[in-house]
Amino acid sequence: MCQLLGMNCATPTDITFSFRGFSQRAGITSDHCDGFGIAFFENKACRLFVDNQSAVESPIAELIRNYPIKSRNVIAHIRKATQGKINLENSHPFSRELWGRQWIFAHNGDLHDFDPVLSGRFTPVGNTDSERAFCYLLDQLVNKFGYVEPSLDQVFDLLTDISPRIAEHGTFNFCLSNGQALFSYAITKLHWLVREYPFKPAQLIDLDVEVDFSQVTTAEDRVAVITTEPLTQNEAWTAFAPGEMILFQYGKAIRHEMTHVERLVREAKDPSLKRVTKADQY
Repeated sequence: MCQLLGMNCATPTDITFSFRGFSQRAGITSDHCDGFGIAFFENKACRLFVDNQSAVESPIAELIRNYPIKSRNVIAHIRKATQGKINLENSHPFSRELWGRQWIFAHNGDLHDFDPVLSGRFTPVGNTDSERAFCYLLDQLVNKFGYVEPSLDQVFDLLTDISPRIAEHGTFNFCLSNGQALFSYAITKLHWLVREYPFKPAQLIDLDVEVDFSQVTTAEDRVAVITTEPLTQNEAWTAFAPGEMILFQYGKAIRHEMTHVERLVREAKDPSLKRVTKADQY
C-alpha cells in the first residue's frame, strides 16, 4: 500500500526536511515506487504536483526536495499500487473544488467491493478506489450541507460518521484538507507529532540529515506533521488509535474522535448492533 505525509502549521512553513526523508521510501528505504504527489495550499487554492514516476527518480520530486515552498497545509503521497494503473490520473493527491475552495485528498489503503452511487457532481478521473472514496466523501458533504459552507466542526462530525463505513470495505487511512485545516483518519497506521517552541534538533530515519529547528524558527511557529511511519528517530511520535479521526489547525490537534473503536466495542458486547449488509450504507 501507499504512504502519507501531511503538515499543518501556525505560520507558512516549508516541508523540505520531512519530504527529503519521506521520498526515500519511494525506492531506497522502501518500495513505494508507483508515483508520487504533493499539494501546497495558498489560501483557498493550492499548488499540486503529481508524477507517475517514483519520488526518488522524478525531477519534480527533486524540485520539491530543494525548493522551500511555504504553506500552512501540505499533503504528500507516495504510491504502491493496489488498484488502478501506474499513470498520472491515478497519482495522489486528488483535487476537487467545493464551496469555492480546493479540497485535497490522499489515501493509504485498499478498499474492496466499494462502488457507491455517485451523484455526478464529483466523478473519478482515474480508476482507483481512493479517488472513488474521495468523490463519495465530497458527495456526502454536499448532500448534508448543500450550498452553505459548513464549519470545520460540522465537516469533522460528518467525516467521523462516514469514514468507518467506508473502512468496512478494507483499509482506509487518509489526509484531507480544504486549506483551512487538515483532517486525518486511520484504521491501521498513521503517526503524528507537533514541533513547537522551544524547538529541538530532529534527525531523519531514512537519510543521514539533521536539522536544529531552534536555529530556523521563531516562538510563533508550530508545526504538526502526520505520516504513515515516523520520519525521525529522536522525536516522540504518537500513533493514531484504530479508527481515530484528528482535526489539525494552526499546527496542533484540536479535535479527536474514536467512534469506530467505540462502535466495535459496542458490537462485541451486543452483536445485534452490528450492521447487517454494506449495501445499507449507501
